[in-house]
Formats: sequence, C-alpha cells, structure tokens
Amino acid sequence: KKPKKAALFFEVEILDARSRQKLCFLDKVEPHATIADIKNLFTKAHPQWYPARQSLRLDPKGRSLKDEDVLQSLPVGTTATFYFRDLGAQISWVTVFLTEYAGPLLIYLLFYFRVPFLYGPRYDFTASRHRVVHLACACHSFHYIKRLLETLFIHRFSHGTMPLRNIFKNCTYYWGFAAWMAYYINHPLYTPPAYGDDQVKLALAMFLFCQLGNFSIHVALRNLRPAGSKTRKIPYPTRNPFTWLFLLVSCPNYTYEVGSWIGFTIMTQCLPVALFSLVGFVQMAIWAQGKHRSYLREFREYPALRSPIVPFLL
Repeated sequence: KKPKKAALFFEVEILDARSRQKLCFLDKVEPHATIADIKNLFTKAHPQWYPARQSLRLDPKGRSLKDEDVLQSLPVGTTATFYFRDLGAQISWVTVFLTEYAGPLLIYLLFYFRVPFLYGPRYDFTASRHRVVHLACACHSFHYIKRLLETLFIHRFSHGTMPLRNIFKNCTYYWGFAAWMAYYINHPLYTPPAYGDDQVKLALAMFLFCQLGNFSIHVALRNLRPAGSKTRKIPYPTRNPFTWLFLLVSCPNYTYEVGSWIGFTIMTQCLPVALFSLVGFVQMAIWAQGKHRSYLREFREYPALRSPIVPFLL
C-alpha cells in the first residue's frame, strides 16, 4: 500500500496594512479554512479587533476578502500573507435602520401635533385646517412605519454590521430633513398646493403606487436570498406587475423610492421636500450605478437592456 500523504497545512501571517508590522502568525491552518475562520483565529490573539472590525486583503491597498473565501482557493502559497485594516467600531444594520427611520417618524409627529415651543403658545396642540396637511402626515408616517417593518421582517443583509460613525451621519440626514419639511408643512401659515384637490389626488395616487412598487421589489429581493446565506442571483420580474420594472432597471426599489418622494413633493408643494427628493435621488443613483456595475462584473448573462435607476437614461 502507498503511504498516506501528510495533510497539507498553511502558515498565515497577518501584517498591518499601513506599517507592515507583523500582528499575528498562525501555524497549521487547514486548507479549507475560510477568511471568517482566520478572522476568528486572529481575534484570539487580538480581542480588541473582533471579526466585524477586520478587513483582510492580499494587497495593502487591495479589496477586502470575503468571509466565505477559502484559503486554498486564494492566489497564495503555503505561507499566506494578509494585510489587516481596522474598520472601526461596528453596529448592526438592523439597529442603524431602526434608528434612522424611527427618528423621522417621531420628529414629524411632534410638528404635526404642534407641541409647545415650535410655533408659539397660541398654536400649541392645535390642528391645521387644511386637509392636505393631515394627508401628508398619514403618508409620511406610513412610509417610515413601512420601512421599520421591512427592516424587521423583510430585509436580509449581506453584511451584518456597518461602522458606528455612519449612524451619526445618516441620522443627521434623515432626522434633519424630517424636521425641516415637517416645520413648513405643519406651520400655521402653510398654504395648500396651487391646483388644489386635483393636484393632491394625483400626487397621492403616485405616492401610493410607488410605495407598493417599492415594497414589491423588497419582497422579490428577499426571496432571492435564502435565510442565513449570502447568495447573489440576477433579479428577474415575477408575476407581480410591480416587479416588471426589473426589465428596464437594476434597482427598481430606488426608482420607486424616488417616485414616492416626487409624489410627496407634488402633494405638499414644499421646497424642503423637493430638496430632500433631489439629494435622495443623487445618492440612490450613486448606489444604483455601483450595484449595476457589480451585477455586470459578476454575471456574464446580465440583461444588457437594463439601466441602473432611470430607464434608458441613468
């Protein structure tokens, strides 16, 4: 009988990406170990850097390796060198989204109910006489309650955490704009849209249509990824007509989101809402273009007709 070959093990050294200082040396690492396994071993030597804080890469300025990458499939020898960067304190995406979305919901309601110190004593807890103001509050509240419920029950995140510092930036954006638009829409001197009920009804229909579309896309994306996995697939239209927008754009959830805020802008005829819609569109267009490029890199058969966010344009 032929003697059995000794199991092949890897040696792994982890260097600081900036200083090139050796931080850790791991002996006898299994060939089928993943980057996630190596991060866990690294944490034992440096408990202050838990796995979510770690970015391991093959080149100091290269891309972060994925947790599911397998050691023996990487372009390394039996002595593998990885470069470490600290991503900073992390916080779960669920916590971030709940904080981002609960804030605007509560802030808007404070202005809607005209709590003291907002508009002066004579207006404390008074109600607007304009129907559009009450409708706008219902739409705004519906939007953020929907987002909170989607965060808890619909979304599946490919990454469990994000840098803690981002929550302050994100909350400043969402909370600040919510206060700004709520102040004007619920102001005692607010005037209804120029074209009256017809303008409000058209805008309401647009808002609700896009909210349903946005929800439908989120459900379709959830169904593409089994629970607990990071599987990525090409999203295609389903029997739900709202998902047919996948025929033309890579990120129809953003398209519908922008449409909702355009509808809300038309309904309220309020400049801060228009600016919020514009800033949101610019940011979502950047995200959509990044995701579109990612799809093109990952899938050779990706539909050529699709644009990132606006059919045939952007």
